[in-house]
Amino acid sequence: METRLTPFVAILMGPDSDLTVMEAAADVLSQFDVAYEIKVTSVHRTPEDFRSYVTEAESRGCQVYIADAGMAAQLAGMVAATTIRPVIGVPIDTGPLNGLDVLLSTVQMPGGIPVATVAIGKTGAENAAYLALQMMSLADDGLQEQLLQIKQKTSLLRNQRILLQERAKEKVVL
Repeated sequence: METRLTPFVAILMGPDSDLTVMEAAADVLSQFDVAYEIKVTSVHRTPEDFRSYVTEAESRGCQVYIADAGMAAQLAGMVAATTIRPVIGVPIDTGPLNGLDVLLSTVQMPGGIPVATVAIGKTGAENAAYLALQMMSLADDGLQEQLLQIKQKTSLLRNQRILLQERAKEKVVL
């Protein structure tokens, strides 16, 4: 009998202080009942533990990695160098440039080691989770339907806001 692995997303971060940003990704994944793991790891201090986790997570069903990018901006790139699974980098809003330097480092990975990069900070962490969900939905029709419903609802709400704003402008003109 074949054992089916539960697909999950691995959320990796360097210091645990980045949890305040990266928990936004976990919150989105939870809304869709998608399993995830949060792992604090260091490519500098414990490189063997880091490599071991990435390869072991794949064998347990990890489909996508979401990795923070702090001031050294190493983690997401090292994950991408270690796996062929999709890797999404989340620049952390830290340092003298509030993450802009980290953003640039994360998007400039060498050819053949892609890291999908999202916005800086919590919004980036949320978008990383949505991007991971979209990737996973390619093989999961139920997840795809959930995402479509959210997009339609969000689009409807956005359109209603625009309509209300236009009506408010019309009242001012009258």
